[in-house]
Amino acid sequence: MAQLQDETSRTDLLNRLRRAEGQLRGIQRMVEEGEPCLDIASQMSAVRKALDSAYVRMTVCFMQQELKERLQLQPEAEARLDAVLGDMQTLLGKVR
Repeated sequence: MAQLQDETSRTDLLNRLRRAEGQLRGIQRMVEEGEPCLDIASQMSAVRKALDSAYVRMTVCFMQQELKERLQLQPEAEARLDAVLGDMQTLLGKVR
């Protein structure tokens, strides 16, 4: 199975996951402290969106990496691919 090879992409993904982890810990604290369910649900929604965003980013990075490697693209074609995948990431981000 392929792995993310780009260090910048890997760091970005890890930062997104750490942010979601922090949000999740905040939700656990809210439950322990007896916060209102509506407030907890709102925070749960935020964590879900953060994880969805991380998943889309990881998927786009994977596609970018694999397509460049398998198709052995020239630099100008790589730039066009990056643009298309960036647009795809934006579109998928609006689905949530």
